[in-house]
Amino acid sequence: MAEVLRVGSRASRLALVQTEWAVARLREAWPDLEVRVELIRTAGDRDRATPLAVAPAGLGVGIFVKELEQSLLDGRIDLAVHSMKDVPTRVPEGLEVEAAVPARADPRDCLVTPAGDALEDLARGAIVGTSSPRRRAMLVAARADLEFTDLRGNVETRLAKLEAGRYGAAVLARAGLERLGLVDARARTLPVSVVLPAAGQGALAVQCLAGDEVAHAADGIDDKRSREALVAERSVVAGLGAGCHSCLAVHVAAGEDVWRAWGMAARADGSDMIRSERSGFSAATAAEALLEVLEGRGCRSLLKG
Repeated sequence: MAEVLRVGSRASRLALVQTEWAVARLREAWPDLEVRVELIRTAGDRDRATPLAVAPAGLGVGIFVKELEQSLLDGRIDLAVHSMKDVPTRVPEGLEVEAAVPARADPRDCLVTPAGDALEDLARGAIVGTSSPRRRAMLVAARADLEFTDLRGNVETRLAKLEAGRYGAAVLARAGLERLGLVDARARTLPVSVVLPAAGQGALAVQCLAGDEVAHAADGIDDKRSREALVAERSVVAGLGAGCHSCLAVHVAAGEDVWRAWGMAARADGSDMIRSERSGFSAATAAEALLEVLEGRGCRSLLKG
């Protein structure tokens, strides 16, 4: 293994916090290893205005990971740390996305308002900022009177726009807020029964070249249950031919005796929503059962509409 392990990260504050957390775990597992963080700017960082759901063909696919993956292939870095939900299920040849899946953080979403309002307390017709078709569809199902507008930028930028009064509420991943120390009275966690998480939400992915010996270093920060859940969730996304920004939610979690898998799919405008839940004795079997139901109910074609 190389004497210096070069770990690639996006330059946003959240990405750096996530990467530094992973790096700290690597140093704990391999105290003699020197680890250096390399900052890499992605297409998603350069364009913070275009709604991801309407990005030009090809641009929205892997918009936050492509440059990191190319840096791995070019030998400029040894490992890359991603937010798992940003990583497409189709990985470039020669790369291994699941070299390690650290313990997952809370996968749920938060409704954030200046006064800390619950969803049911929002004023009729309140404007909610989100660029996620999934979040929009599920919130419409819960509150058909709400209005929506696109909201992009890093976490701090989104919160600043909210505080400036441009939105009545915003929806952000709880894991990101937690990692930045921003879970406060403004944030109300949304139950999965109302807003089901995106596949991979709350999890990190440590990526490397396939077969590279540095994968041994990543092994030290891998969490078996988190890996099982994430692999299962991604199998459903891949099975439906969906992408990172499809109007699709998939969540897999271990219960006391069985694994449970939840899914939601809808058209891009949030119509014709289908929801289902299945269980199994492993994450894989629960996900397989869920995929079978979703496919049988026409979700593949629904997601293209």
